[in-house]
Amino acid sequence: MPPRAFLIVLDSVGIGAAPDADQYGDEGANTLGHLAEAVGGLRMPTLGAWGLGNISELLPSGGLPIRGVLPVATPLASFAAMQEVSAGKDTTTGHWELAGLHLRHGFRIFPPGPPSFPEELIGEFASQTGRGVLGNKAASGTQIIAELGEQQIKTGAWIVYTSADSVFQIAAHEEVIPLPELYRACEIARNLCNPYFIGRVIARPYIGQPGAFHRTENRRDYSCPLPEATILDRLTSAGVPVTTVGKLDDIFGGRGITRSVHVENNPDAEQAVLKLAAGEQNAGLIFANLIDFDMLYGHRRDPVGYARALEEADLFFGKLALALRPDDMLIVTADHGNDPTFRGTDHTREFVPLLVLQPGRLGRVLGIRHGYYDVAQSLATFFGLPPLPRGKSFLD
Repeated sequence: MPPRAFLIVLDSVGIGAAPDADQYGDEGANTLGHLAEAVGGLRMPTLGAWGLGNISELLPSGGLPIRGVLPVATPLASFAAMQEVSAGKDTTTGHWELAGLHLRHGFRIFPPGPPSFPEELIGEFASQTGRGVLGNKAASGTQIIAELGEQQIKTGAWIVYTSADSVFQIAAHEEVIPLPELYRACEIARNLCNPYFIGRVIARPYIGQPGAFHRTENRRDYSCPLPEATILDRLTSAGVPVTTVGKLDDIFGGRGITRSVHVENNPDAEQAVLKLAAGEQNAGLIFANLIDFDMLYGHRRDPVGYARALEEADLFFGKLALALRPDDMLIVTADHGNDPTFRGTDHTREFVPLLVLQPGRLGRVLGIRHGYYDVAQSLATFFGLPPLPRGKSFLD
C-alpha cells in the first residue's frame, strides 16, 4: 500500500522556555512541566513509552521533569525538542514553520487599547459591513462578550477585539447577526487587514442571554495569505494526497489540501483521525490539530482541564498506534506553548516536543532541532520529494 504519514499537532503543548523567551516576556514558562506539577502528576503511558519524558533531558540545564512521565531506557519513538526560529508565538506562525516557512518579521501586534486597531481600519470595516463597532481593544473572548454582548443585542454592532497575538477577532451573537453575514464580514476584514500584516481574522460566534453567553463551535479562522509554497503545496503538486483535520484548512487558506475534515474540538478530531487511519484507501499526509489544550485550557489558565485533555489524548494515541501500518510514520509535536500556570492568558515562547513513531523501529535521540521546518523537510524525504529550501530531515 502507498505510504502514509500522520502529523498531529498538540496545540500549545510546550516543554520549556526557549532561549529567546525573554524577548517575549516568557522566561520560566514550561507548559508540560508546570501543569504536571500543578495536578500532582500526569498519566500518559503511551506517549511516555514513546519517549516524551526523555525530551526534557535534552534542554539546557536538563529542563524540568514531567511529573508522572518518567524517562524510559528504550523509547519506542525517536524524540527531540524543537526550537521555533520564526518571529512570533502564535498558531499561524507555528504551523507555517512546521510546513516549511520561516517568518523573519512577525505578524503585527496591536496595543491593548482602547483603541487597539487604527481608526482608518475600523472605520473602513464599519463602512463596508454596514454595522458599527464595539470594543476595539485587547480582551479575553469570554470576558468581552460578557461585557458587551447585551449592548450588541441592542445595537447590532460588531464586537471587535485583539489579544497578545496578531488577531482581528469579530464576536457576533448568532441570533442577532446570522453566521453567513459574520463570515462575509470576516472576508471583508481579511482583505482590509492584509496591508497591516495581521496574522488571522477570527469569527467568534456565540449565543445565550446576558449573564449566560457562551461561544459556539462555528468559529472560523481567516489567515494571512501564504508568502510561498509549503510542504502541503509540494505534496499535492506531486500527486500525494493531503488530508487535514481540525482548523488547518483555515490556517493554510485551503492551499495544498486535497480533503478537509473541519472540526473544532479534540474528540471530533481524534475520531476523524482514527477513521482515516482505518480506511483502506487513505494514503499521503494526514495532518491534524488538536485545539482544546490551547483554546479551552491554556488561555483560561486551567491546568486541571489541560491535564485531563492530555490524558485523554494519550488514550487516543494508543488506539492510533494499533491502526498504523508497517510503512507508516507518525509525528507528534506542537506549535507553541501556553503554560496554564503562567501569568496572563497568552501563548508562551517555548521549545515543543517532537516524537516520531515508525512501527517496528526503535527510537533514536534526535537532539534539539533548530527550526520547526525540520518536520517539512522530513516529510519531503519520507515521500521522496526533492529537498525543501530550509530544514534538516531527521530521517537522513
